[in-house]
Amino acid sequence: MYSTFILVGIAVVAFVIQNVVGGFTQSFALVSADVLSRPWILVTSIFLHGDIAHLLYNMLGLALFGMVLESIVGRKQFLAVFFSGGLLAAIGSSFLYSAALGASGALMAVLGTIAVLRPHMQVFVSFIPMPMWVAAGFWAVGDFVGLFVPSGVANLAHLIGLGFGLGVGFYLRKEFGQLRSGREIYHVDEKEFEDWEKKWMK
Repeated sequence: MYSTFILVGIAVVAFVIQNVVGGFTQSFALVSADVLSRPWILVTSIFLHGDIAHLLYNMLGLALFGMVLESIVGRKQFLAVFFSGGLLAAIGSSFLYSAALGASGALMAVLGTIAVLRPHMQVFVSFIPMPMWVAAGFWAVGDFVGLFVPSGVANLAHLIGLGFGLGVGFYLRKEFGQLRSGREIYHVDEKEFEDWEKKWMK
């Protein structure tokens, strides 16, 4: 779970620098026209935020759900989900928005993965308790509507991140998924079954 807190720490430090060093945000935020000449902004923009509310909302979500996902799939796969989801969300955003910043796309990838691996985990959305899979649908609908009702939020980035996370979740489901009863889904291959037969079915 250390990786989750390292990511949160990087974003917090970056936000402090944003407010202390003039031009820092402009240098590392996602500017669609500059993606080809400065491709690193697709990644650096993930750790920048527009204001304190934006930062707190994303970091609270990352701290809570990042710990959950990292504890399920491990550090390497958690980081792969976070950065891949964030990168794909940034690339998609560059086609629709002139500029963007924030960890929302990466966070939504984390949420999407958990929605598949732990679909019945209870979460609160607007103070209403619901299963994780229902919450994912709620977020998806909200962002889809947001595509047609401009609000200053990069809804496309959210949808791309969420969609990527759902795909990763289904890919990892056999190894890390969980049944409704709470029992882990465990796949026994043919060799393991033969070894068990030799040992116990003599």
